[in-house]
Amino acid sequence: MSPQEATTDRATIQRVILPSADQTDTVSLYVDAGSARGVRLRETDELARTPKLLEDKLQMVSSESREAHFEDLLDRHSMRVRSGDQISFGTYFNAFPASYWRRWTSVRDVRLVVETSGPGTVTVYKSNARGSVQRVDGKHVDGEATSVFDLSLKPFGDGGWYWFDLAAGTGDLFLKNGQWETSGLPANKGQVTLEITTMNKPDFCLNNARILAENPDVLENVKEILIVDQGTQKVEDQEGFAAVRDALDGKLRVINQANLGGSGGFARGMFEAVENGSDYALLLDDDIVVEPESIVRLLTFADYCRKPTIVGGHMFDLYNRSILHTFGEVVDPYRIVPALPHADMETRHDFSVSNLRQTPWLHRRVDVDYNGWWMCLIPTKVIREIGLSLPLFIKWDDAEYGLRAREAGFATVSLPGAAVWHVSWIDKDDLVGWQAYFHARNRLITTLIHSPYPKGGRVLRESVQTDVKHLVSMQYFTEQGRIDALRDLLKGPDDLHKVLSTKLPEINALKAQYPDAQLKEDVDDFPSPKLGRGPMGGTVVGLPSKKQLIPWGIKTVARQLIKAPGPESAERPQGYLAHRDNRWYRVAHYDSVVVTNAEGTGASWYQRDPKKLKAMLTEATMLHAKLFREWDNLAGQYRRAVAEISSIDAWKKTFEANSEGGS
Repeated sequence: MSPQEATTDRATIQRVILPSADQTDTVSLYVDAGSARGVRLRETDELARTPKLLEDKLQMVSSESREAHFEDLLDRHSMRVRSGDQISFGTYFNAFPASYWRRWTSVRDVRLVVETSGPGTVTVYKSNARGSVQRVDGKHVDGEATSVFDLSLKPFGDGGWYWFDLAAGTGDLFLKNGQWETSGLPANKGQVTLEITTMNKPDFCLNNARILAENPDVLENVKEILIVDQGTQKVEDQEGFAAVRDALDGKLRVINQANLGGSGGFARGMFEAVENGSDYALLLDDDIVVEPESIVRLLTFADYCRKPTIVGGHMFDLYNRSILHTFGEVVDPYRIVPALPHADMETRHDFSVSNLRQTPWLHRRVDVDYNGWWMCLIPTKVIREIGLSLPLFIKWDDAEYGLRAREAGFATVSLPGAAVWHVSWIDKDDLVGWQAYFHARNRLITTLIHSPYPKGGRVLRESVQTDVKHLVSMQYFTEQGRIDALRDLLKGPDDLHKVLSTKLPEINALKAQYPDAQLKEDVDDFPSPKLGRGPMGGTVVGLPSKKQLIPWGIKTVARQLIKAPGPESAERPQGYLAHRDNRWYRVAHYDSVVVTNAEGTGASWYQRDPKKLKAMLTEATMLHAKLFREWDNLAGQYRRAVAEISSIDAWKKTFEANSEGGS
């Protein structure tokens, strides 16, 4: 059966899916065992005063959260429920996100169709925005059976899901198929260009192309699969590429271009989608594993939206696959930083510990400002109206685009049940090193264009504070990048396209001048510290209190400016610091220290230099003062330039100037 066709007068809008054979660690995202009545609890005052009650409640939660048997999963759409067992499909990938369909589409009624074989019951449940579970309907089944439930979406204004459970009777019960339908087809069944931007991650890219080739039913409305290869390790050179290309039957195309960063790669995907007449561009990161059904779900949801809508997928941790990184993001308008849409939300939620039914905050609909471009579907109508990505290389391109779209009247939806597994940045620190330039510049560009507050709200103050933290931490290479970002920002928007392919090499060329930028694989590659030379007698230094912070900062900066480091600090470090201990308020007490990086792949030697500190602090302060004075004029320049620098014509010239040919 086609993913979008159930009968002549009805359309399938979501299918029940199960994990593939190599995804044993993701079962909890698809099915789980136990009753539908589990709820995750917080230790309220009442429970805290009654330890026995708390213990009983927590035991109930634990007993209700069991994983299904992996060997009972028969294929991507069918499974066995053992006699006497109960299996719930109230899970991330198989519950129906009713409140999202209620809010963003014209669909007001859905039909659940469940095909089974054997004795048992099919029970339908729903939740509200508070996470309360309610039984809706149920049917006893035996032999070959098709259970049909007609359900209304009207009660789901603020949140809530539908799902069903299966309970096997005296014998095994088999799920043969399950799907959610609605009456009538959408006004337009759109075609999509699926684009992956990659930079020297050919194995990831080829793996995702292989996943797509193995799931041809999700490609029915995919017009083209496009890989924009910006690296030196080419996807086309990988063993097995030809076989995958042939399996995709002419849908795969590779474009080789110079490294224009994520914004350049994703802009190319937008550009090609407009050029080939697609209705949507689906942007994907390279270092992911895609749940292929997500493609159908995003496209189907977008087709049914009342007006053109950006629809994005969520991100799970590739190396801890039951953990959802975040359920949706907004931009704090006063600080211009990513933020959570409401206070109850958690980041890094582990579904193997607390499933959907047990986690009340997951039932509230989350409205977002943007969706990360690890997986994001953008209508070409939106692209034609507001343009492509800004030429920012990396960082803030996705958030800025979401804000720009919202201001033009186009919403973004982060759709539950559509997701990828992505290499998490929880073990990265991209605020340090070469990426600091792009973080600083692009955040300020986004602020200049979109901030509703005078002088950008709190952004300039936080930028100055960040400079001080890097400087007292002896991260001079990082601070040089931030200073260069301010210089370039003040030049205005005219050079953004020109420097797109040259800025990163310029930044990397500076590394040789800074010891903190030179990475060695092992701490033993550095001189060993002298016993007892660490500051504060080896005592762990804590974060100064809010009241002490300013006096502490003044005292620390003054000491680092006035007091020369001991001569031995250039010969050997005072100690080693693991990355988790590399906090500015600790590092500031050292004159010389070896620090490991976030990825655990190496370490750098930080050495205090009063001359660098004085020169950089002076320049950063002067640049911020100039930016403050010229803020209003500069904001006008950037706002007026957006239409031109994000235009199809401007990007076309950049692509032509940086082309390496393609296939």
